[in-house]
Amino acid sequence: MTTTSSTRDAHERDRLTVPQGLAALSLDALASVAYGPEAIVVVLAAAGSQGLGFTLPVTVAIVILLVALTLSYRQVIAAFPNGGGAYAVAGRHLGRRVSLVAAASLIIDYVLNVAVSVSAGVAALTSAFPSLYADRVVLCVIVLVLITAVNLYGVAESAKVMIVPTVVFIAAIFTVVAVGLLRTHPAVPPTHPSAAAASGVGTLLLLRAFASGCSALTGVEAIANAVPNFRTPRVRRAQRTEVALGSLLGLMLLGLSVLIGRFHVAPNPTKTVLAQLTDAALGHNAAFYVVQFATMLLLALAANTSFGGMPVLTSLLARHHNLPHVFALRADRQVYRHGVLVLAAFALVLLIGAEGNPQALVPFFAIGVFIGFTISQLGMVRHWYVERGTGWQGRALLNGAGALLTAAATVLELVAKFNEGGWLVFLAVAVLVALFESVHHAYMRIGEALRLGEVPGPPQERRSLVIVPVGAVNRLTQEAIGAALSLGDEVRAVTVVHPDNEDESTADRMREEWSAWHPQVPLTVLSSRARSLTRPIVDYLHAVGAEEAAASSAEAHERLVVLIPELHLPHPWQRLLQNQRGAVLDRAIRRYTDVVICRLRFRIEIPD
Repeated sequence: MTTTSSTRDAHERDRLTVPQGLAALSLDALASVAYGPEAIVVVLAAAGSQGLGFTLPVTVAIVILLVALTLSYRQVIAAFPNGGGAYAVAGRHLGRRVSLVAAASLIIDYVLNVAVSVSAGVAALTSAFPSLYADRVVLCVIVLVLITAVNLYGVAESAKVMIVPTVVFIAAIFTVVAVGLLRTHPAVPPTHPSAAAASGVGTLLLLRAFASGCSALTGVEAIANAVPNFRTPRVRRAQRTEVALGSLLGLMLLGLSVLIGRFHVAPNPTKTVLAQLTDAALGHNAAFYVVQFATMLLLALAANTSFGGMPVLTSLLARHHNLPHVFALRADRQVYRHGVLVLAAFALVLLIGAEGNPQALVPFFAIGVFIGFTISQLGMVRHWYVERGTGWQGRALLNGAGALLTAAATVLELVAKFNEGGWLVFLAVAVLVALFESVHHAYMRIGEALRLGEVPGPPQERRSLVIVPVGAVNRLTQEAIGAALSLGDEVRAVTVVHPDNEDESTADRMREEWSAWHPQVPLTVLSSRARSLTRPIVDYLHAVGAEEAAASSAEAHERLVVLIPELHLPHPWQRLLQNQRGAVLDRAIRRYTDVVICRLRFRIEIPD
């Protein structure tokens, strides 16, 4: 009981508190204030100063959507405490196929978030130190490796690492907003884009600005996807984290939007909007560099949101037989290791393919997550309609309005970025869904073959012939023959020799050593002048199988087993010294025969 309790306590310590949840799962959303407001300004600048005047109204609309998403995902957390977000909601209320679409879109967004966040953080670094620009891909790989290593160490440990930079960044942004609002006069003169001012701002332009600004909302769903990573009570902690994220993000977006209008900020090819606002509010001093460094660091670390959310999502997919079951296995520190490694691998491919340029990846960024947003909220509408609890009409209306807004944003994002490769997101979603279906179909066929759900008949004893491939007379051979004698009714040893002109006595020497040992097991020596290990053994197994098939029922063995002995060495570097003979034999025998294979690793003391 004490051991079980201490183990449970240790597992709880590896899970997240509310501050750790913000640090581990919210960096994507919080860091988006570095590019979300700028995305709005860039679009509205096409209409000149009159268009820039709509920055605040567009931001207010985005914050309204943020409120709807925050409240929606707060309900998702309560309704689906095992995590999964849009995938879990759609699976219960919209059908399996729709849930797979949601999962595929979220996986794509998680991978893109890692690649964009890492490359954007490195881009900020190379902007400050241009001499590093030629090494940007190497720097991206180094940052990705570090973040992956921290997450393999444990989610809670990675969260602790992220808390300090998260607090510094939040404090820096609110300092910029507060000081900027307290200034009596703008610190910089009004500036306007060089393009001629438009006579009016069209609805389409406002919608495009809204869609572009919605890139600031990516990452809002990560907390709902990772509820199992929180400490008990998980639902309450996750809900508090979701509300804290929505509140902080909304206040930062509104504050920066007000400053954009106050300081008349316009797009600048050499200086980000956030940098301009910081310069205007705080001046070009040490505080300015603190804000820029904090932004750079948080952009690089924002990838941690994906490392917290995607492994949980892939574990759910694995439990539902849509991904290999290995994705559902936790490591000792409560980490879904395979999900972390696959996420890092795909992000690495994107980083190298894009040559560390975040602008090559941004066009694909927000589309995938808004597909998930829309599906999640449609599923919650269905949830309230089915549950019909107290006040369900208002909640369904809220989710329905949110679904309309996110669906509109998805269409706008796709139309605006179609020629930039936005269609590739939909192709990737289709490929992933096909992969999920293929894996699911394979598991269903395996289940049928194993007759899962049926009560099997009684176990039946079968006469077994065990064949042991050996390479020499030694301690490993002794252990292998002993194990084989306990497994089968008859045991035979077989070895392959490669005679050549220099050594014609190899076979004779092996027979002499075997006879001197006298293990009461016959040895068959197979000769192979082609120096092949596998072909003689495969041919020998075919011959033995034919002999057993021709023997009378009283003498025949019903099962042919090959026991492949291997040495288990204590240190990883020592294992590199092994010849992998067992793996080679295993592959060949499985490919060319239908015998039962038993690979046994024996621990033998190795003197230091």
